[in-house]
Amino acid sequence: MQSFISTTIETILKTTESFEDVIFVLPSQRAKVFVKQTFKDKITVGFLPEIINVEQFINKISGIEKADSIQLLFHFYTIYKGIEKEPVTFDVFASWAFTVIQDFNEIDQHLIETKDIFHYLRDIQRLKKWSVEGEFQETELMKDHYLFLEKLNTYYNAFYQFLKENNIGYQGLIYRESCEKIDSFLEKNTHKKFFFIGFNALNAAEELLFQKVLESGNSEIYWDIDEVFFKSNHQAGKFIRRYKKEWRYYEKNDIKTLGDTFSAPKNIEVIGASKNTTQIKYAGEILEKITDFKNTALVLADETLLPITLNSLPKNINAINITMGYPLKDVPTTNLLFSIFQLFVSQDKLQKTIVNEFYYKDVIRFLKHQSIYRLIPEIDAFSDNIAKHNQTFINQNDIHKLLENSEEALKQVLVSIFSSYASVDEFIDRILNLIDYLKEDISDLEKEYLFRFYTTFTQLKTLQNEFKYFPDLKTLALFFRQLISSESLSFQGEPLRGLQLMGMLETRVLDFENIILVSTDEGVLPASSQQNSFIPFDVKVEFGLPTYREKDAIFSYHFFRLMQRAKNVFIIYNTEHDVLGSGEKSRFVTQLEMMRTDVIQKTVAPKVVNQKIALKEIKKDETVLEKLQELAVKGISPSALTNYLYNPISFYKQKIIKLKEFEDVEETVAYNTLGTVVHETLDELYTPYVEQFLQVEDIDLMQKKSKDLVVKHFKEAFKNGDISTGRNRLIFEVANRFVNNFLAQEKELLKDKNNQLKILATEENLSAEIEIEGIDFPIKIHGQVDRVDELNGVLRIIDYKTGMVSSGDLRVVEFDKLREKEQHKAIQVLLYAYLYTKSKKYNFNKPLEGGIYSFKNLNSGFLSINFSSNYRKPDVEITEDKLEEFIVEIKTYIKEMYTLDIDFIEPADLKY
Repeated sequence: MQSFISTTIETILKTTESFEDVIFVLPSQRAKVFVKQTFKDKITVGFLPEIINVEQFINKISGIEKADSIQLLFHFYTIYKGIEKEPVTFDVFASWAFTVIQDFNEIDQHLIETKDIFHYLRDIQRLKKWSVEGEFQETELMKDHYLFLEKLNTYYNAFYQFLKENNIGYQGLIYRESCEKIDSFLEKNTHKKFFFIGFNALNAAEELLFQKVLESGNSEIYWDIDEVFFKSNHQAGKFIRRYKKEWRYYEKNDIKTLGDTFSAPKNIEVIGASKNTTQIKYAGEILEKITDFKNTALVLADETLLPITLNSLPKNINAINITMGYPLKDVPTTNLLFSIFQLFVSQDKLQKTIVNEFYYKDVIRFLKHQSIYRLIPEIDAFSDNIAKHNQTFINQNDIHKLLENSEEALKQVLVSIFSSYASVDEFIDRILNLIDYLKEDISDLEKEYLFRFYTTFTQLKTLQNEFKYFPDLKTLALFFRQLISSESLSFQGEPLRGLQLMGMLETRVLDFENIILVSTDEGVLPASSQQNSFIPFDVKVEFGLPTYREKDAIFSYHFFRLMQRAKNVFIIYNTEHDVLGSGEKSRFVTQLEMMRTDVIQKTVAPKVVNQKIALKEIKKDETVLEKLQELAVKGISPSALTNYLYNPISFYKQKIIKLKEFEDVEETVAYNTLGTVVHETLDELYTPYVEQFLQVEDIDLMQKKSKDLVVKHFKEAFKNGDISTGRNRLIFEVANRFVNNFLAQEKELLKDKNNQLKILATEENLSAEIEIEGIDFPIKIHGQVDRVDELNGVLRIIDYKTGMVSSGDLRVVEFDKLREKEQHKAIQVLLYAYLYTKSKKYNFNKPLEGGIYSFKNLNSGFLSINFSSNYRKPDVEITEDKLEEFIVEIKTYIKEMYTLDIDFIEPADLKY
């Protein structure tokens, strides 16, 4: 493959003998490396020309130093504060100032008369609010917007003048100034010869400068365009056709260089793939089959896919050169720094600044970041302790305790992070000290991350010392978030080795035999027409500023130029319609398919293997049987039995290997905590009346005490939790309402003098042993019944439930269907009844009932176990025969549990 660079240098070598006073001007930094290498291959002795990119060329003419974006922003705010009587805060200013500077930059690059365009903008706004009847109503927001647009010219003039006096500037200012100085520059450099190579779309300043240089003597310009695009009305040739038509230079000179390689035979595949990951994975499969990476480029139309791409490259790639920035927001160190800011943002939000306490989640997020976690072995124990004590806020004493075994330098750095901050400058010092400490014993890549942030915060500290524009930490945090969203980390590598991984704009001037172009979707290539600018579309058209139409033409050129000399081209697009893409291939791809007949189209999808997922199965052995025997002695509770029936695997984890659920801080009252509070409150209210007949006056007394008892038991169950505000306050009120409603229902019952209610027991622990045929040891069953009472001569076994229970959950028609999940609440009640009758040697002379009070269904009253299938004729009495029949069925379940040959198997219909 004869590349454009190689062809151009060969042409220049035919007419140029010495390169001592020759300057090559190229569109990008990357192209410089390839030009130098090609020169080395083609000449053996002599001087290389001076090779610069277009920005260096402009800087050379203007003599002005380019300022970075943060520096510009601070200077702009200084100007803004000098103009405005009531300036907004720096973080609010930064939210729109970046866009304004971008607009100033574009206006200057295209040499627009600023007074004209800003007056035009002002007049448009005045027309908008003009009304024949004079009744136009302006909102405050509209007034602010109009005033802002009216002042743009004032901002521009003051800002431009300030930068010029300080000999610094944004790119547009440097372009405008270089146009003023080009004549004197050329007078001083009459002996120099310039070659402009590989350009396409030029701004007005570049056009003026290039034409001046070309018309001044023997300089030349070499375009890279194929005849197919130049000699037609194809969008890719739009700019170069215009230059050929309008430049005076071309009245006497022919255009260089027109290629004819686009029409040559090529292997072109257009591949549809669902989602971004599939695109990248398929690109990896293509790369696995390629051996010559020196002539291969993987081009990302969507540069945000870089992190995914780096994690998906095949193992046969031993070298890679990346020419796009890695987004700083995706760097791990960014999350560490955000977590430090969040400590104080949450502290301020939760009004804990004075006591200097930190929200536990923010502390854990910071400590468990990979950079900190590896330094402190005690972090997991610290985290568990927080959960154990339900500690929502962490103070500095807790941090000191965590670090008591750490080395002194680490202790100082981390304790300072959690100290009350005196000023923003001092806070930045903390971060710099932390970065300085973390730089030891880490990978080279992590050092790059840390170094980038170290330089950023050092610069912020310098600017803060000079300007004092960050009044508080919140402003600094907001600015840091804005800054990170648009910044990237540049890679450094050997450009001439390995696979070239690049963005579209970096492909300028370069040619590759193998091209893999990823994410070629409409809306990505070209980008959507939405523009981040304060200058409306029609104003841009009026003044000759580029709009999305010009940007479309630029990307059209880059896309088709890539194809010109390539032999194998793989174009991959996302077929999925979602928020991340249109699901439609780029218009450029469709054009390519119409221009050529050899384009192969196909769709790929991940290989999906249908797997039959086996149910979890745990075999029993002697060790398991030993644990079960221990459980038989300790006792099986009704809930343990129903857990076994619902999911034997869960029973195995809880009762055999004793796995505990992960403990976490309970910020919002959990439902089981609510249940505990209600149970304990009712227990304390009713215990004094055991073995007594209740009176209405007793309930009155309970109602007076109930709220204080609810508070008391919340403090015990919810530990350090706060129930005074928010959702917790609502849950507290729910618990209070549950207790009050229940007491009110009891009161209504007792108002009827015919009702006699005697409390026999509350929260009573019951147990009984059962013998099971085939098991040579007794099985203990135990449980805590919430309440036993006697109502009008009927003994009642009562279970409280804070959840929803209906009468249908307690209907037991056939005992052999008790295994079904719907019957599990009935099992619990009947087991309590069985335990009570066994432990009390109950003689069944009195009628016996069992049931549930559901606090979410209190209107239904006491819900009894019902043995009848007939809704109209309930059968609620628990007889000795029914209990015997019930326990026979329960014994079959327990025997199954203790049988070695029957494994613990996960149910096939398990929902969760």
